[in-house]
Amino acid sequence: MLNLIAAIQSSTPTTVSWSPNVALVMILCNVFSIAIGRFAIKNYGGGPELPFPKPAILQGFGVPELLATVSFGHVLGAGAILGLANAGAL
Repeated sequence: MLNLIAAIQSSTPTTVSWSPNVALVMILCNVFSIAIGRFAIKNYGGGPELPFPKPAILQGFGVPELLATVSFGHVLGAGAILGLANAGAL
């Protein structure tokens, strides 16, 4: 049993505590995913609109599109943060 615990502990990925660099990586991944989603989503604007003014390029970009793209951005950001932490770049 002790060998199993030691094996699991040695395979745990390196995690990094929050810092401005971690926040910047997450923000960039979210902005990147919104940019991809704006041009990749074919039928946008089917749900409720966002309650704040948007730039002209995001007209018709509503709540469902925002939730979808930001969810993808967080998955992408978590992978990027873990990868950069394991590489020693963060």
